Amino acid sequence: MDVFDGARMDASMSVRTPGGCRRKSKRPGALIAATLLGAIIDTATAADASVAQVTLPAVHVNASRLDIAPFDIPASLSVVDVQAARAGQAGVNLSEALVGVPGILARDRQNYAQDEQISIRGFGARSTFGVRSIRLFVDGIPATLPDGQGQVSHFNLDSADRVEVLRGPFSVLYGNAAGGVVQLWSADGTPVPQTTLDIRAGSDDGFRYALGTRGMLGPVDYNVAASEFVSGGYRSHSRVRRESDNAKFGVDLGRQRRLTLVLNRLYQPIAQDPLGLTRAQVDADPRQAAPVASLYDTRKSTRQDQFGATYEQPTGDAGELRLMGYYGRRSIVQFQSIPRSTQANPLQSGGVVAPDTRYGGFDARWTYRGEFAGHAGELVLGTSGDYQRQHRLGYENFLGGVLGVRGQRRRDEDDNVDNMAAYAQWYWHFAGPWSLLLGLRRDEVRFSEHDFYVTALNPDDSGHVSYSATTPVVGLQLRPTSTLRVYASYGRGFETPSFNELGYRSDGGAGLAFDLQPVRSRNLELGVKWQLTHSLEFDAAAFRADTRNELAVATNQNGRSTYRNVGAARRQGIEASLAGELGEGWRLTAGFTHLQSRFRSGFLACTSTPCATPDTPVPAGVRIPGVPDNYGSLRLEHGAATGWRQGVTLNGIGPVAVNDTGTQHAAGYGSIDVDLGYTFALGQQRRLLLSARVDNLADRHYIGTVIVNDGNGRYFEPGPARTWLLGAQLTF
Repeated sequence: MDVFDGARMDASMSVRTPGGCRRKSKRPGALIAATLLGAIIDTATAADASVAQVTLPAVHVNASRLDIAPFDIPASLSVVDVQAARAGQAGVNLSEALVGVPGILARDRQNYAQDEQISIRGFGARSTFGVRSIRLFVDGIPATLPDGQGQVSHFNLDSADRVEVLRGPFSVLYGNAAGGVVQLWSADGTPVPQTTLDIRAGSDDGFRYALGTRGMLGPVDYNVAASEFVSGGYRSHSRVRRESDNAKFGVDLGRQRRLTLVLNRLYQPIAQDPLGLTRAQVDADPRQAAPVASLYDTRKSTRQDQFGATYEQPTGDAGELRLMGYYGRRSIVQFQSIPRSTQANPLQSGGVVAPDTRYGGFDARWTYRGEFAGHAGELVLGTSGDYQRQHRLGYENFLGGVLGVRGQRRRDEDDNVDNMAAYAQWYWHFAGPWSLLLGLRRDEVRFSEHDFYVTALNPDDSGHVSYSATTPVVGLQLRPTSTLRVYASYGRGFETPSFNELGYRSDGGAGLAFDLQPVRSRNLELGVKWQLTHSLEFDAAAFRADTRNELAVATNQNGRSTYRNVGAARRQGIEASLAGELGEGWRLTAGFTHLQSRFRSGFLACTSTPCATPDTPVPAGVRIPGVPDNYGSLRLEHGAATGWRQGVTLNGIGPVAVNDTGTQHAAGYGSIDVDLGYTFALGQQRRLLLSARVDNLADRHYIGTVIVNDGNGRYFEPGPARTWLLGAQLTF
């Protein structure tokens, strides 16, 4: 089994993670830190003088599963207003909405065949494709499958209200592979009907239109949005076309009962894959595609349809019942650049991947809000179950002498996963300024494979394996004043291997890699939250995550990668953020992260292809590839509901190692984006916004993302040079 959901693979498995750049910049992490520190000093002073009358609106969040304000939760939790964050942006990638959120690194790959790269405090940075080690949700519906693999391609920003990013120990209450949690929530329908038409065009033949409407019809509120995006791509062979639709309906059933229905559709008929480049190729022409990309016409098509329903009702005077169920189907066909010679091996499963996945699940939760021993508290008890049923086919990527077409079948199997869980949380404001938050979760995860492609030279790979874990968490918070919170939290987490790692045994035998152990983690966080003014908040946290049984490549040959547990690793650092209103129409969002991500155990690694036995020493203390030591972002904007609006965005990322041995790196970089808009008031409830945006204003050459441990040395994916975007948005 070489891939799960559209991984890129040549003669070896490629791991794709966030990166740096080609033209070296000086201390980009320090630059971002200095910018953030200066902003804190200047803006706090100005805010105290002019914004005392402005109060941040109350925000109901769901990431904690508690009816408690984010300020009072002993955890790092950021809430992003998506509509405010979208000013002047393309509205295609989730990374656009996460500027200023610390801890999380979201990178647009400029390659829609591989989805975005997202990591949180170093977790997920080594993902081969999609999103690993992070739990994803849309309107409470999992976007991460039970084996821990997820994607954000169907996140619809046109209908979104907010994004919640949970980091640190309390993420483990979401189960397998919860190194962090990202949730997108659609907005409710508005009492006054509102329709928005949005058209944007820009560099590289980019064009996008979106139509959305919100309102209420009797007891039903609705929010429906549809969009289409096309682009020729910054690099050669990177054309894409994507359709995205999302609909949310809320039904008031009376007596405080509510039913919410969510329908989501993604259709991406074409997304060309330009693959990575070597250092020499980047220096020669950063816009080129790898020659084999054109030779094999590497590309991917995707279709996903999903439906979910949530029912809520009170139970008694202080209880609430919440029931959620969902079902979806995701189909992919991906053409890879695996050479014909590699596919001559009878164990090779071909260069065309065609998985068809049906998935679904439920969550049942009861919440009690009342008093415990005379003090206010909240108790949550829940159970959940998720499944995936994937029928995977594989084909040769040639037919006779023609390359890049579907040929003879080389794989036919069912890859199934089931996950059952039970969880409990208890929040107790037990004495004066003190509060306690306890949590416990139990997971049972079962993988099974049924192989229908069995020949004399390709034995039966059927088999099954199960994992289980109990993950506790505890948090203690002190409230010295009404504007200050200090907390400490601790939790234990786990991450099972996905089908990507379980697929083949390193000894070449048939069946799943039953010897792989789940990654276990111990997570500690110390944090502070400070409301500098009624509308400006500063948060900071120090964190450490120690893991054991880290996974790494064991062998790499015949187009197959196998994996093994290599020992311990540590991810530790500090993060800080400043967000809020600065007065007179000014708003600032800034975040900075310093992260030390290191292997704590030495091991042997494969550094070439083919590689039947790891033979290159990786000593303890080496940086985990794909993880920068410093990264951050900042956005400063000014404007009102009508008239002029201006904004500037700064992004910075430090150098990134691209392989386990640390012999090659992508340099750090900084970028500046600016945008300008004017909103015309056309009468009651009618507005027209015209906008313009320039990204990478300095026209820097840089590496946007890197492909960790690529066996062909094609580690680098260049980011775009200076680009522009024009937009028109009519609301009526």
